[in-house]
Amino acid sequence: MSPLKRPTIADIAEAAGVSKGAVSYALNGKPGVSDRTRARILEIAGRMGWHPSSAARALSDGRSGAVGLVVDRPAWVLGVEPFFMQLISGVEAGLADAGTALLLQVTEDAGAETAAYRRWWGERRVDGVLLVDLREDDPRPELLAELGLPAVVVGHAAGTSAVPSVWLDDGAAVRETLAYLAAMGHRRIARVAGPRHFVHTRERGEVFAAVADELGLHGVPCLYTDYSGEEGARATRRLLSGAERPTAVVFDNDVMAVAALGVAQEMGVAVPRELSLVAWDDSALCRLVHPALTAVSRRVPEYGERAAVALLARIEGGRVPDTLLDPPVLVPRGSTAPAPR
Repeated sequence: MSPLKRPTIADIAEAAGVSKGAVSYALNGKPGVSDRTRARILEIAGRMGWHPSSAARALSDGRSGAVGLVVDRPAWVLGVEPFFMQLISGVEAGLADAGTALLLQVTEDAGAETAAYRRWWGERRVDGVLLVDLREDDPRPELLAELGLPAVVVGHAAGTSAVPSVWLDDGAAVRETLAYLAAMGHRRIARVAGPRHFVHTRERGEVFAAVADELGLHGVPCLYTDYSGEEGARATRRLLSGAERPTAVVFDNDVMAVAALGVAQEMGVAVPRELSLVAWDDSALCRLVHPALTAVSRRVPEYGERAAVALLARIEGGRVPDTLLDPPVLVPRGSTAPAPR
């Protein structure tokens, strides 16, 4: 057999000295061969590197052995944001025991994302999908329910009965973060958020405004970005150039917080003596810069793993309830200190 040729049932049958039917029975766990012959066939198949054809399996039982994830963000943004790398590592861990693969696609508009779901389902490329970055009035859950494509939302799918969700209550972390900064005397606290149309951006913002009001932090500014370091830096320059400069800024991701640290140094603003910085989603980036960034840890790999396990259960036809995970926690580091007098 050529090393470039995939081994077939016929190749295994020739090597084992049995019929193709006997090989088929052995590989598919069906009666018709002795235990000894089955063991010998499986040993030879493993040595030859034989694996079942996913296309053939899809024809026989309708399963592709893969799940899909579409990320509707520019690829260059995705490449520098640790959140998705951590999420994907968790998803892979959740799929590993089931022998299920992850099919990832990056798109740059909602139409391309919708087309991907229709194509994947029509071509039997995936058995289910994970939805991320739920948007206001998001049409995707209803579309997937209409297609009959099993799905799980990674995030809070409030009011979306068609698709179950695995989510975290960011509100608890917002409250903890603002209370921590307020206890250190900060009264001018700004927020640099992600895209305005994401549900989690709005929900986080609603809690941020309510808690700020409770703590007497009036007039708290919020600037919206695309999560990139460039826009995070631009927002930071704008905040630090204003007449009422904040003494603390909370960022919706780690990439923007790291960029903000550079801007503060560029403008001669000492961190944390004059300006405290907090990042959402703790990552290696937060620990590698100086000073290390105070961050909100959401245990993102665990988040991805739980979502993957829920999706596998959904694919098997089980009832999957909405799952609320343990709340995020604030991890104080060197980028926060008492407000300047």
